[in-house]
Amino acid sequence: MNSHAQDEQRVVWAVVGSDIGPLLLAATDEGLVNVVFHATEPVRDRTLDRLASRLGTTPVEAPDAPQLAEAIRQFEAYFAGERHDFALPLDWSLISGFNRQVLRELVSGVPYGSVVGYGDLARRVGQPGAAQAVGVAMGSNPLPVVVPCHRVVESDGGIGGFGGGLETKRRLLALEGVLPQPLF
Repeated sequence: MNSHAQDEQRVVWAVVGSDIGPLLLAATDEGLVNVVFHATEPVRDRTLDRLASRLGTTPVEAPDAPQLAEAIRQFEAYFAGERHDFALPLDWSLISGFNRQVLRELVSGVPYGSVVGYGDLARRVGQPGAAQAVGVAMGSNPLPVVVPCHRVVESDGGIGGFGGGLETKRRLLALEGVLPQPLF
């Protein structure tokens, strides 16, 4: 194998079913790099084009790839209520700067079954006036569910926004016991 082939990054992906609809999971050799909600064919195609552009290589569908196997197992266990924390290597290459700092604090400091306000999360990273910027960071989170942006809510008790849609956010918070399960 030549050195160029060794340096080339491989990106694998699969679409998996979940209680909140199909999820596209993508991984590099570094770890899970992207989780995408509502992975219909058009969403999948746009995501794969974006990943190819950002990562410099065409993602390959490989649901049996070792880079994805553990992630798929952990997602299944999470949605079955058997797992509260993800223990996966993560590839943070799609996010940087303040957004990465906020997301790292979120994943390490806001456990399953709890929520945090946008302003509180801003204070935790030393930027007390940056609640809106925290909202931007949540919206740009390439690893939702694993990096639990659904746990960030408004300080007045409102649910706040969510890239996967408010119903998806409600369902994730209900799964974690923060909100009651829907009656039907």
